[in-house]
Amino acid sequence: MTIDSYTTTLRGKRVVDFKMGDKAGDTDVVYRLCQEYDCEETQSELLDHFLSQIDPAKLEALVIGPWSEAYDEGPQGYLDSLVERQPQLTGLKALFVGDMTFEDCEISWINQCPYNDLLVAFPGLESLRIRGTIDLVLEPFEHSELRSLAVESGGMPLSILNAIGASRLPALTHLELWLGDDNYGYDATLQDIQRVIEATQPQRLRYLGLRNSQGTDQLASWLATQPWLAGLETLDLSLGTLGDIGAEALCASPHINGLSRLDLSHHYVSDQWQSKLRQLPLTVVLDEPMDEDDGERYVAVSE
Repeated sequence: MTIDSYTTTLRGKRVVDFKMGDKAGDTDVVYRLCQEYDCEETQSELLDHFLSQIDPAKLEALVIGPWSEAYDEGPQGYLDSLVERQPQLTGLKALFVGDMTFEDCEISWINQCPYNDLLVAFPGLESLRIRGTIDLVLEPFEHSELRSLAVESGGMPLSILNAIGASRLPALTHLELWLGDDNYGYDATLQDIQRVIEATQPQRLRYLGLRNSQGTDQLASWLATQPWLAGLETLDLSLGTLGDIGAEALCASPHINGLSRLDLSHHYVSDQWQSKLRQLPLTVVLDEPMDEDDGERYVAVSE
């Protein structure tokens, strides 16, 4: 499986494309800035063209979609321009950088860039989603308003996980990490994940997503023992490799009934344990059952 569609909504509004030469002005939508491959305009020029058509102070959410040659360069031009224009962008609350499909660039080939300057410049930012981790640089940071942080990856570097674990994010309630496969850059251990999640003070979270993981059974077995699990509304282990070992641990957990939703989509759970999971007193999503390939399990999104 690869990412074959763009995000359709953000902050409750429909997302629409904006390219060089387009007109903007509809306040009931969120715009996605898009470039064609090998286009003539720079990232800064497209952003300036977009901002010239709206009231920047009223911009609450922005999606940065495919940029030219994402295989070779990151979105630094966009981020530098956003930081430069920050005095005008006083209402920006949500940003998604890298909303592209496999036809634009496979997730494990999307180039990124440093993000700390952006986070410092926008202390009012409430939601940040990043897709791709090549050249992604994130140092430990403090941010009092960030409520939702998501990093999507075909293989999450330990350096990014460590930075998140060492950050101070008192408002965070939604943490979503696509851990991926060690063939595409994932280099953490289960103990690393445990340490990072515990450092985020998970008892404050309402949503925890440890998605697209090659070690979902091990994660589920650990999560099932954690008392703070009962405080979550949603545990999302989708896109991964969950099998009967993880399913059994979740079913036996004394804390699982506190959840409202358990998302296990793209899994390797047998019919017997799927039936037991469905008996839990919460919403359990078991879409996309998978069959092992000669004893091998695969995450949904890697390359």
